[in-house]
Amino acid sequence: LNLSGNTPKTPKILNVLALLLGPRFSTDVVIVETSDHARLSLKLSYNWFFEIDKKNQDQAALLFSVPDFIGDFCKAIASRVRGSVASQSFDHFHKYSADLIRKAVFGADEAGNIRNRFHFKSNNLIITNIDIQSVEPVDQRTRDALQKSVQLAIEITTKSQEATARHEAERREQEAKGRLERQKIDDEAEAEKARKNLLSLQAASAAVESTGTASAEAKARAEAAKIEGESNVTNAKLKAEAQSTKASVQLKILQNEQQTEISHKKAWNTLEIKKADELAGIEASKFKSIVDAIGAETLKKISQAGPEMQAKLLSGLGLKSFMITDGNHPINLFSTAAGLIGSSQ
Repeated sequence: LNLSGNTPKTPKILNVLALLLGPRFSTDVVIVETSDHARLSLKLSYNWFFEIDKKNQDQAALLFSVPDFIGDFCKAIASRVRGSVASQSFDHFHKYSADLIRKAVFGADEAGNIRNRFHFKSNNLIITNIDIQSVEPVDQRTRDALQKSVQLAIEITTKSQEATARHEAERREQEAKGRLERQKIDDEAEAEKARKNLLSLQAASAAVESTGTASAEAKARAEAAKIEGESNVTNAKLKAEAQSTKASVQLKILQNEQQTEISHKKAWNTLEIKKADELAGIEASKFKSIVDAIGAETLKKISQAGPEMQAKLLSGLGLKSFMITDGNHPINLFSTAAGLIGSSQ
């Protein structure tokens, strides 16, 4: 394929073996003239791609129906741009160049909104976007007019901004003065209100001062009496607790003393009982020893001897009296004791 190339586009510059479907972009330079004969050089960049169904052979064949599709769509777009710019003045085009060019190429719908694509039905080529890279005058007269227009626009913009700033400063100054006056009035009102509150407080303070001393003294006496009563109650509670503690301690001491005395008595009685048992054992052992020493024959003779002889034998043995009997003939101790008492009398 022999395609147009360079910027501006020149036919048969590119020799390609493959056709790229995109998305791609191409750049071209278009010379236009406004209604007031201002010649301008526009450098435009186009985004494009082929919209086909790869499975459809008929649509694929359409790709090669236009041998130089780049030169073809660049010429078509340039023609539309020239036609649109020719009906516009230089100043109007200079202000709205982007919208005018996009509308000339893409067109507008019923609502006046600019469309976003340009379709070439011969080979299904789609232009999606146009970028205006530069706008330059072609002749010196147009360049001077453009510079003058730009300077004039800058001056107008500067003066407009200065006027706006001046008006804004005056407005802010008036607002500041108004706020200052309002603040002054508010401050005076607040000061008057504060004076009124001060007078009210002074009157209330005088009333409190006249009646507050007696009330304070009465409250102080009542508080002192309350404190004294609470102190007495607290002292009474502490004394009661002390008495209770003292009684508990004394009771515990008494219980310990009684327990100690009981233990002592118990130990003493145990010792006395043990002593009596030991003495009784000693006496029994002594008596047995005496009986064993005397012998059964001697005791028999003593029992058969007369009273005088018995007394001698007993005194010789260190015995005052004794009684010998068996278990078959019990002795009436009561009658025996009565006889002994009567004999002694």
